[in-house]
Amino acid sequence: MTEAVAEITGLEPVSVHGLSSSVWEVELADGDLVVAKRTEGAEAEAAGLEWLAESGSVPVPGVRGHDSRWLVIEQIEPGPASPAAAERFGRQLAALHASGANAFGEAPPGAPPSGWIGLAAMDYASEAGWPGWYAEHRIAPYLSRATALSAAEKGVFEQVCARIEELAGPEEPPSRLHGDLWSGNVHWAADGRVWLIDPAAHGGHRETDLAMLHLFGCPHLDQVLRGYQSVSPLATGWQRRIPLHQLFPLLVHVELFGHSYTHQAVSAARQALQL
Repeated sequence: MTEAVAEITGLEPVSVHGLSSSVWEVELADGDLVVAKRTEGAEAEAAGLEWLAESGSVPVPGVRGHDSRWLVIEQIEPGPASPAAAERFGRQLAALHASGANAFGEAPPGAPPSGWIGLAAMDYASEAGWPGWYAEHRIAPYLSRATALSAAEKGVFEQVCARIEELAGPEEPPSRLHGDLWSGNVHWAADGRVWLIDPAAHGGHRETDLAMLHLFGCPHLDQVLRGYQSVSPLATGWQRRIPLHQLFPLLVHVELFGHSYTHQAVSAARQALQL
């Protein structure tokens, strides 16, 4: 790991602290603290961070460098969550989404041919309309690989895909998404701001990012939504569509973790059909 960091940054590591099995905090010879991450998605994540930063909205860590398997970014000192920071984050998230994309599924500039969401592959196939794209590229691929689901359970998702035009809600333009916006990727910092980390950035529907925030909980979520709606009000019925937008991350979890997520995923699909 230290050899990779030295080659990428041009500076020798002087101390290393493990944060997980694949992430390390590293002090460089110039005194800077960076985070080094070993991931197959290093190139895609670097491109995603730079695309999000380009919007000038939500702060993201600067990319110090990367290769095909290692990503090195600046370290952001953690801090407490606060209602004021949450509301500001909601406004910034709305601005990020409004910075837009050219199509649903669009890759960040400079990204490799395919991306990643966590440890799962994610394609960058793009289309002008959201409903068909979501069914074909964000439900079907993960459903086909979800070996923990029975044929009957898969049938519930197939019903969602068959009715996707009816379930999708009002038409929306493509938004610039973080793409994996669960609470663990919302970094509350010592500077009083919220930073976004570990993106699976792509063009998508803004309600998908918000549905991910609901999926595993987020500190001060009501304040986040208040800030968001003050800048960019959501379309009528967005709360009822949360389960529909959660199908993508839930199916990713079924693919990666199996039976522990099947009940939650099937339940969300059934709720989506009740719109």
